[in-house]
Amino acid sequence: MTEALLESRLHSLPLLARGKVRDNYAVGTDRLLMIASDRLSAFDVVMSEPIPGKGQLLTEMALFWFERLKDIVPNHLTGEAPESVVAADERAQVIGRSMLVKRVTPLPVEAVVRGYLAGSGWKEYQHSRSVCGVALPEGLVNAAKLPQPIFTPATKAEMGDHDENISFERMAEIIGAPLAAQVRKVAIELYETAAAYALTKGIIIADTKFEFGLDAHGTLTLMDEVLTPDSSRFWPLGGYDKAFVAGLNPPSYDKQFVRDWLEQAVVDGAPWNKQAPAPALPASVVEHTAATYREALQRLTR
Repeated sequence: MTEALLESRLHSLPLLARGKVRDNYAVGTDRLLMIASDRLSAFDVVMSEPIPGKGQLLTEMALFWFERLKDIVPNHLTGEAPESVVAADERAQVIGRSMLVKRVTPLPVEAVVRGYLAGSGWKEYQHSRSVCGVALPEGLVNAAKLPQPIFTPATKAEMGDHDENISFERMAEIIGAPLAAQVRKVAIELYETAAAYALTKGIIIADTKFEFGLDAHGTLTLMDEVLTPDSSRFWPLGGYDKAFVAGLNPPSYDKQFVRDWLEQAVVDGAPWNKQAPAPALPASVVEHTAATYREALQRLTR
């Protein structure tokens, strides 16, 4: 792995935005250069410490899934080499951690699909026996497999704010009923296809988040990243049953390790309030997270 990249700095292209993880640059009027930094966000707060190599791992995994799922829905990749659009002295910031993509108009909602009850879904279920308006059977427990995958959309948060779970009906109000129905159908098919493949590699995809946009012709297009540890909850199949029986969160290949550490972190004598700035991550947490991302990539793609 190369030296950690907390923030890219290009002089040859105009910067459009810095997200929680990606830096987006304009390439003419019809393309974007998306650079995956080594930043890590948790609870919608960006950590101060980078995870070395994370950007390369995310990019390799996203490209793997884009290729594997391309027959279900078009994606935003151009197929061009990202380093071809930057100056020679900037290529080290770009190679291996970037995607050159078509500009699309992003939909203002996130398409979340859950195959298992975990995280915010589990918390909501305990109060309402439903998740985002989707009624679920009585008697489910933490990490339980759902009878079938459910679609639970969310609104996109600005940097530093929290995503908000919404009902499908609210999503239909935001983007229109026909498009909402198409997004739900495609997202569930993407999840089911990926989850079935991942199981053959010993990984459970408990839930994931897709982002979609519309291209110049109005075609629904899969964008941003797809099925990475940043946007998905990955559990090793081998550790699932033991954790489930014990009522615990299964061990994970995603950033749940960081979330768990942050949940017990104390700042000025009190639990961290999940607002920026985040408490500093110990080196052991950084190293464990980097190793976890590497193992997930190796399992899925080898």
